[in-house]
Amino acid sequence: MAGFRIGRGRDNRTPQQAQQQPRQQPYGTQAPPPYAQQPWPPTGGNGAPPPPYNGGGHGEPEYFGDPYQQPHHPHGPAQHGDPYANSPGHTQAFSIGEDPYGDGNTYRAGQAPAQPAGPRLPWKDLLTGIVLRPGPTFWQMRDYPVWGPALIVTFLYGLLALFGFDQARDDAIHATISTAVPYVVVTGIGFVIGGLVLGAVTHTLARQLGGNGSWQPTVGLSMLIMSITDAPRLIFALFLGGENSLVQVLGWITWLASAALFTSMVSKSHDLPWPKALGASAIQLIALLSIIKLGTI
Repeated sequence: MAGFRIGRGRDNRTPQQAQQQPRQQPYGTQAPPPYAQQPWPPTGGNGAPPPPYNGGGHGEPEYFGDPYQQPHHPHGPAQHGDPYANSPGHTQAFSIGEDPYGDGNTYRAGQAPAQPAGPRLPWKDLLTGIVLRPGPTFWQMRDYPVWGPALIVTFLYGLLALFGFDQARDDAIHATISTAVPYVVVTGIGFVIGGLVLGAVTHTLARQLGGNGSWQPTVGLSMLIMSITDAPRLIFALFLGGENSLVQVLGWITWLASAALFTSMVSKSHDLPWPKALGASAIQLIALLSIIKLGTI
């Protein structure tokens, strides 16, 4: 009992254990060694490093942990980790990994789609689609050239457009066949060349305004719009003359319809908002008024 009372409250370690393991100071009074004089971790007897220190030992809070242990990564082991990463005075570099929700090849406004919007339409569906469903037709044909229908329809339109002008119709009717035929053919070729030039101007303006469409679909579709929208006025002008009031009213109505179709076509073909698409078509619309005389100009 005497020995028990004498040893109560004291350190029961032997002198050898006391020398090997000094008594730890109370928490809050232990001063850490300077950073530059921090000793390296001791090694075992055979030169191997001791097992990693897990926090929560005697007198040590669990949140301190081992200063030489690499941080745990919730998404997998660290690659080429720095043992001093995220320690005081060190900042760990990181990089943004791959997007788990996609490969980054998303569509952006102002860029043409990687694949065509649909299969090429036959010429019958193309011509009827411009009149009955212009929006889906322009979007589906934005990546396909339409030279065949555009050249043929514009040439036929030019052959008949000659008879829509009063003076030119009288000259063609009273001329001989050998003279009238070349005159009519040249007029048709002139309308084809004019449609190509005006379509190229519309395409150039659209690209300058930020569009990204191809020039072949834009020029071909603009030629078709020019020819198809003026067909109602031309049919009445063949019998009533270009100066007839009904023909002039039809000319203004069809001109407004062509403005709507041009705007829709340029908007779909070049991914442009309608104000810019209308601005890109402005020169061609003005030329239709002045050259083909849609209206009173």
